[in-house]
Amino acid sequence: MREFDQRTATAADAATAIGTSVGRIVKSLVFMAGEQPILVLASGPNRVDVDKVGRIVGRRITRANADQVREVTGFAIGGVPPVGHPRALATYVDQDLLQYDKVWAAAGTPNAVFCIEPRDLVRITGGVVDDVAQAAPR
Repeated sequence: MREFDQRTATAADAATAIGTSVGRIVKSLVFMAGEQPILVLASGPNRVDVDKVGRIVGRRITRANADQVREVTGFAIGGVPPVGHPRALATYVDQDLLQYDKVWAAAGTPNAVFCIEPRDLVRITGGVVDDVAQAAPR
């Protein structure tokens, strides 16, 4: 784990602090599938396509609000790690993260991160790897 004096709450901030590309930053995002919270781990520059995730999950997806995120994960937005939550969350992992040898994820505060191999991230979260990103504009 590494802590920084500056915030690492956004993918761009984290990449700058670490000295890496934004693509290597893992965004831990909580969504609601009806009343069921789910976690999506997305590559830094990618926006999550809620329609794609909805098809994967089989339910309509909405973004969780800040209170729901804290209740479900125990952490505030900007510091949500991919693991260590009070209860297990169904987790979906952006396939784009697997192109890297190492990625960086939040470690519970808006200025702490940890490094991990993407395959280990999938293993420890029990995540399902899939295409969860919006298509790039043409």
